[in-house]
This record gives sequence, structure tokens and C-alpha cells, in this order.
Amino acid sequence: MQRILIANRGEIARRIQRTCRRMGIDTVAVFSDADADAPFVREADIAVRIGPPAAAQSYLDIDKIIDAARRTGADGIHPGYGFLAENPALATACADAGITFIGPSANVIASLGSKREAKRLVSGAGVPVVPGYNGDDQSPDTLAREAKAIGFPVLLKASAGGGGKGMRIVASEDELPAAIEAAKREAMGAFGDDTMLIEKYVERPRHVELQILGDSHGNLVHLFERECSVQRRHQKIIEETPSPAVSPELRQKMGEAAVAVGKAVGYQNAGTVEFILAPNGEFYFLEVNTRLQVEHPVTECVTGIDLVREQIRVARGERLDFQQTDLTMTGAAIEARLYAEDPDNGFLPTSGRIVDWSAPEGDGVRFDTGVTGPCDVGIHYDPMLAKVVCFAATRAEAVDLLIHTLRRTVVSGITTNRDYLVRVLRHAAFRSGEVDTHFIDTHSDALAAGATGLSVADAAVAAAIADHEQRRGSQAVLPTMEPGFRNNPAVDQRVEYDAGGTATAVSYANQGGGRLRVRVDDGEPVVFSAVSWAAPTLVLENADGTRTTWRVTRAGDRRFVHGLGGGVTLVEAPRFPDAGAEDLAGACTAPMPGAVVTVLVGEGDSVKAGDTLVILEAMKMEHQVKASEDGVVAQLLVEAGQQVDGDQLLVVVTPDGENQDE
Repeated sequence: MQRILIANRGEIARRIQRTCRRMGIDTVAVFSDADADAPFVREADIAVRIGPPAAAQSYLDIDKIIDAARRTGADGIHPGYGFLAENPALATACADAGITFIGPSANVIASLGSKREAKRLVSGAGVPVVPGYNGDDQSPDTLAREAKAIGFPVLLKASAGGGGKGMRIVASEDELPAAIEAAKREAMGAFGDDTMLIEKYVERPRHVELQILGDSHGNLVHLFERECSVQRRHQKIIEETPSPAVSPELRQKMGEAAVAVGKAVGYQNAGTVEFILAPNGEFYFLEVNTRLQVEHPVTECVTGIDLVREQIRVARGERLDFQQTDLTMTGAAIEARLYAEDPDNGFLPTSGRIVDWSAPEGDGVRFDTGVTGPCDVGIHYDPMLAKVVCFAATRAEAVDLLIHTLRRTVVSGITTNRDYLVRVLRHAAFRSGEVDTHFIDTHSDALAAGATGLSVADAAVAAAIADHEQRRGSQAVLPTMEPGFRNNPAVDQRVEYDAGGTATAVSYANQGGGRLRVRVDDGEPVVFSAVSWAAPTLVLENADGTRTTWRVTRAGDRRFVHGLGGGVTLVEAPRFPDAGAEDLAGACTAPMPGAVVTVLVGEGDSVKAGDTLVILEAMKMEHQVKASEDGVVAQLLVEAGQQVDGDQLLVVVTPDGENQDE
């Protein structure tokens, strides 16, 4: 293979490109209209536009992928993860076109990609599996009957996919009908297959997976475990290796089980065998991901093995140049997934424009990201912005380094989970290794938003002085005159900011040469000197000679201020505010941009508080818009299939007997 087409986008496309460049291999990027200006497109040797933003018309279109490979002379295709990575049809299409697929065979993908078939195979290999139902009868009645027979709680899972799509924990019989319907609908939308399996839900489990790697010469090894228990919505947000819960003896047992799974199907290339680890040390087979994992960097850090390089070598027909006894782990590595999402609003994905981006560098720090600067985050794809990976001699050191790195990471303009990740990493239970898949729910109160460590008052001072310095540096008329000059100044200049509903006023008087006397609200005045201002970086020195560095970005009336303690978003209050209209009573709005999947009510229908009115789909997830109070649907403003914007009015519910037009 001399030219590889990467059938993916974003950070994983860039990560594969890096290894290809080191191996002297040309890369071909495919991209949708939404990604035309993305870094992975610019950095490829050749790039091919393949369709509109919707994944079904671009990244999931196998014919377009194969056609792009043919037109560019690509002799290999790497699927990355997600999209077509576990679709046997792509592997088959590659074989038919004489193109090497960098992954296992279509038959292996089909057999292990189906959770039902995979459980049958591994049971035959003597690997323990969770009790459950994976039968052919997929009628809702049969699924409900089998769930009751297994005993609650049960876990509904989409057989054809992963990542939490089509997955529901069901605690009681009353929840079953709605859960089955929603899980099937979500599975069909994500994977084109609504086949479900049901498993007995193991209480307080850990999610531990093992990386396997096999070649076409009969060699198969495991590259140790990864702890992936810290999850939200059944999707991992923090992964690490080694697992704090896995002893050398347990590691050997789980490794032997993972290799047995691979040997049962003659596995070739990279894959991951996932297990549930119960509190008593028993483990059960969960599934096999027949692809590279999002969290593969932590394995690379502790083993020194480039998994993408090995994937390419195996696909070329080369032998693994190491055996199981050659593999060792050195140190500890931990990865945090940085998402465009709001942890304080049910982890709903967010969209908008990143106006400032800065990823710190340093020893033991690795950023895998599709972002290199200001860009738009849309609604069409997964909201992950970056994987932040830190590696050190011990787990404690790796955790501390990751905290420090996240605190220095700047993502201004949209809401992210950065501060939430820091709170998780600092939590005493996490630091002691006491985690399970319920960690987020168990510690929700302690992990809720609180002080970021950055004072709003300090951020407001930085914003005001940055604005002052910006004006001072941009004066075209009388450039030597200080901003705010008055022959006979009577009052200080004043600006007011809103930070999450709290108003903060900054008054300041220019003392010349970048020195300002500053007062926050009714506090005592303090003199600051602007040592330097080169947007977006501001260096301030206070009266006692202490210097601090700030990053201040302007976007309209918003100021994004980042310091060592975190970030604060400030909205500058207008000097002459307009009287705004009050929010419409009973208004139900879209939590984010998306597409209307289902409308469950009509005008005139009576509803109760908490009833689902509309179901939206955005960023590969379903979101329910619910009534906030009892009443009658007075206005229905959307229909199924319609695209809506964030905060767009969808439904108006009024109390019984109230006329909305009055």
C-alpha cells in the first residue's frame, strides 16, 4: 500500500494521517460539504468531496467511498472508528474493487459485529457471558416477555452497534414498552438495524476492555487492559491503563479470555474485547469492537506500539514482530474526551463557533484533535473535539498532569465538558480508583457545577483592561492620547458584565502608560499595569509586582476570559438597554439545533407536566422535548422531518381554558 484513503473525518483522520506520513504513505481524505475547511482535509495529500453534510449521503455512502479510492489511485482504505468502521459491506466492497481493507475480514466483522452472534461464538470458546436473550424473534411482545423472565433490571442493547446508541437500562416492567420502542428507533437510525438483545444488568460493574492484535500468520496477542468505567449516556469520557482494579493474576485471565475470543474466529488486525468486571472479580464478555478504539492512545503510551502502523503492516500481510512475552507496560496513561456538550444540562451536545482554541504542549501530553483554531461546531457529527492524553510514571502523576493540561486548554465560544472533566479527575473516589459505570450518577451532586477556580471579578477586570488596551492600540487619530481622555474627568469609565445571570461592574480611571486604577462593584480600588497586550494574550501586573497572564477573546458583546483557574464567559451589558419582550409562557423550545423525528401531540391535546411532546435528533442522539406544566397544546409549530435551530419555538402549552390569543 502506497496510498491510503481514510474513510473518516476529524481527529481520527488526522491521527491516521500522522502514521501514514511517518511510513511514507500518501493519504486521501474524503469530506462532506460541512468539512470542506477542516484541518484533516487540508493536511491530506489528496481530498475528495463526497456529498452534503448528512452522513448517510457522504461518510456512510460506500459507493462514494470506493469511487473516491478508485479515482485517486488509493490501494488501501482505513475506516477509523464510527461510520463504516464495523460495516462488513465496506470490507466486501473493498475486496470486490481490489482495494485492501485495513481491518478484519467481512465475515469476522459480521459475526462479531452482531452482539447476538458474538455471544454465541465466545460461549463456545469457554468465555463467560452475561445471561440474556439474543433470539431471532424481535417482536416487542417477545422482548418484553424475555426481559421479565431474566428479571429486572435489564439492559436493552442494539445488536448492530455501540457507543450507547440504542441502549436502555430498564428497571421495571412499566418502563419496558417505551424503552423497547425508543431503543429500536434509535438503533435503526444509527445502524440501519433495530435488532435488540437483552442482558441481565450487572449492578455496579466496571467496564474493562483488552486490546488484541492478530496477523494473517496465526499470531495473536493482547496489549493489556483499559479501564473505561467513567461514562455518561453509556459513552466513555475517561479511559486509562492499567486499570486500578486489575491485578497481575486477573490481567492474565482476562488476557487469555480475550485471545481465546480472537482465536475462535481467526481474528486479524486490531480489535477490542470488552468485558464487564463485577465487584467480586468475576468478568463477563460484553462485545468485540472490530476496529480501532477511540481510547487506543493510552495503550500506545504504555506499550510504545503504534497501533495504526501495526494495522497497516498486518493488512499488507506482514507478521507481527513481537510475541506476547515481548510485551510490557511502562508507566500509566489516562485519556479524557473533550466534548462540545453541557454537563449541567443533561450532557446535551452543544453547537456554535469556537472563537479561540489553544491546546497546551509538553512532555507526557498528547492531543488528538480535529480542531486547530477558530471553527464551527455543527449538528451533523459526534460532538467530540479532542482526546487529551497524559502519560507519566505513576497513575497519580498522570492524573495530575491531565488536570493541569485541561485547565490550560482553551475552548472559547461554546460550552464544553472541560471543567466537568477536571472535577471528575479531582474527586477523591476517582483518585483512589474506586470507579464503576455508575460513577457519574453516584457522585452527581459533588460533580455539579461550582466555582471554576477563576474569580468572575478577576475575569471582568481582565476583560475591561483588554478592551482598553485594544482601543489604545487601534487609535488612528491622536494615537498618543490615552483612551477615555477628558480635560476635566468627573467620573471613572464604567463597564458592566453579566456572568451567568450575575452582574459585575468594573470602573476604571486611566493613569497613563497602561496603568489603570480599577474598582470592581463597591470594592477598594487597585492599580494594574498592562505589561503587554497582543490579542488574545494580556499580561497584567498589580501593585505588588505580581504578574498574571490572561487570554481574552472578543465576539460581539461577549468576552471569553481564560486564566489558570479556568474560563469565564462575560456578556457586556449595553449602555442603553432596550426593553425586551418577556418569554412566552408555556413555550417549549429546541434545546439545540436538530431534526424533528416525531411529533407526539396535536393542537388541542391535553398534556401533563413531563409528557414528551416532540423528539429531536441531533449529533447522533435523540432528545425529548417535554411539557413543563399541565395544560393544552395551543400552538404546534413544527412537523416530523423539519430542521430546527437551537431555542426555536416548537410547541406552546397553555393552562386549561386559557386562550393564547387573548
